[in-house]
Amino acid sequence: MSTLMNRVPIRVQAATARLVFALPKPLRRLIAGKPVRIDGQELALDAQLLLALDKLGGHTLVGGTPEQARAKLDRSRHLVGGEPIEPVSVRGLTIDGAIPARLYTPADVGDDAPLLVFYHGGGWVVGTIESHDDTCRYLAKHAKVKVLSVDYRLAPEHPFPAGVEDALAAFRYAVANAADLGIDPAMIAVGGDSAGGNLAAVTAYQATRAGGPRPAFQLLFYPSTDATVRTRSRELFADGFFLTDANIVWFTDHYCPEVAQRADPRFSVLLADDLSGLPPAYIATAGFDPLRDEGEAFARRLTEAGVPVALSRHADLIHGYVNFLAMGTRFREAMAEAAGALRAGLALVAPNPAEASRTA
Repeated sequence: MSTLMNRVPIRVQAATARLVFALPKPLRRLIAGKPVRIDGQELALDAQLLLALDKLGGHTLVGGTPEQARAKLDRSRHLVGGEPIEPVSVRGLTIDGAIPARLYTPADVGDDAPLLVFYHGGGWVVGTIESHDDTCRYLAKHAKVKVLSVDYRLAPEHPFPAGVEDALAAFRYAVANAADLGIDPAMIAVGGDSAGGNLAAVTAYQATRAGGPRPAFQLLFYPSTDATVRTRSRELFADGFFLTDANIVWFTDHYCPEVAQRADPRFSVLLADDLSGLPPAYIATAGFDPLRDEGEAFARRLTEAGVPVALSRHADLIHGYVNFLAMGTRFREAMAEAAGALRAGLALVAPNPAEASRTA
């Protein structure tokens, strides 16, 4: 069946999937199968239905060479993506003459808007600014921020720490070019999903420890934080829930083939000696995600270090949900919470106009 489905144009598959998600709940449940319950959690029907359709279509997260995996992701993004979210204006730019990026500007923001520097997921091997276009559009529109999406270098052509270097360079570029970007340099957040969440947290850590400008906020979706251990969630959700244990091994081996380097806090940020002084964070994890436990362990470490943290486990969701905005409603609900957290978090660090006028 999957071979037959692969012959169907991806846009036809996408349209069919959206029709399936629009069916009455009893029919969607029939297609998805019996409810899945693990670790005291029940998988959301939207997530279970998406997994069932992926299996039917023979879709996998990665496979083959990195080049083949990238082509697979570029094809499959049309399956879960919808129409571009508007009104958001978009322009391309280049960071330090070398790193491609894309600036998203929602309607009704001024030239002193907050900014989110966003790093896409994809295991440091796949993913692009294009694969996360809808995600960035959604955050820009609903959080009322500009978003700078960074096309950092990928492994294995550029292994660790190339992505780390690009991520930090992008944040420093935003600070240095705030006027040209039309943003407030005191209100720059960093964020990302999965590997991008890792890069965002590592950027916040490095900027803080360097003693210069640091991000105002961290928006971390199911971040990878420790490449040296196998957590309980990696065992519980090793297969069948989009991101697999085998995927994680494949990504890690390509990104950081030198095992001794994997304890470096620029990779395994959870292992950093000192996390004090890092910016406040919203950390979202998914209940049926192999990375769940290390994301929540990072939240605990930050809290112990005195960093304000809002941890939100979406117990019924799977890894990758920031990309599934066109599939049902549950994924958008989770993203709406994140957009609200980003907007509120940046509002808390915004200068108080009354206070500023008194001190002027």
